[in-house]
Amino acid sequence: MTQFAFGHVLRIQPKDTVDFRFQNFFIGKELTHNGDKYQFAPFGFSGVTVNRTGDGLEASLVFPNNDLTRDWAVNAIEGSHLMSVDVLIIEDSDPDSGLSATHTIVHTYTGQVTGGQWDDTSLNLELSSVLDAVGTDVPRRVLSQRLVGNLPITSNVRLQ
Repeated sequence: MTQFAFGHVLRIQPKDTVDFRFQNFFIGKELTHNGDKYQFAPFGFSGVTVNRTGDGLEASLVFPNNDLTRDWAVNAIEGSHLMSVDVLIIEDSDPDSGLSATHTIVHTYTGQVTGGQWDDTSLNLELSSVLDAVGTDVPRRVLSQRLVGNLPITSNVRLQ
């Protein structure tokens, strides 16, 4: 019988550096992925679907709500930090081999933090991809006369 184990690694990038690296599979262990070490943090990742036209839906990261997560999460929301999540298939799911576990990247999602909220138990961060700039507010631009010229003042517009 074949068994698959899925895990995630998360990189939080405020500007040109990476502040935090987390993994959510090996509890209390450290995972080495692409030469970098990822500490354990309990988080969930969900909501990514992309079709062939490039439309993307928002993804979400869920963390437990405590003083540690709220501190950097507020900074991530206010600074619109980039976050990259690698979805992994972990071939060696032995918890004692966390440092050298073999794994394969299924896919990578990179998004910008566009919002967040928390309640008594969880902290949710919303990530949006630049691939779906129409459905969300990324990139954050508005139509103005300076950018596009004269705008119509009526809804009765016909193309000729």
